[in-house]
Amino acid sequence: MSITLTGKIERRDIGTGAWALVTEEGVTYEILKGADKDLLKAGQKAKVKGQVREDIMTTAMIGPALEVKSFEVISSD
Repeated sequence: MSITLTGKIERRDIGTGAWALVTEEGVTYEILKGADKDLLKAGQKAKVKGQVREDIMTTAMIGPALEVKSFEVISSD
């Protein structure tokens, strides 16, 4: 099932590091490896379309795993 989320991109220093999308409601999603490098910039706000993957686990375990399909940068710091 595809979802669309808007939030802020954050870098988390857990293990080898992880990227997260923190929504305006305060929900944290872990961005899976392989996401476009243009999305992975700490502090920028983006609208992300993707799929929550419930069939995998990650080492960071900071929230539901989000496989990004597309995104739009709204603003960057």
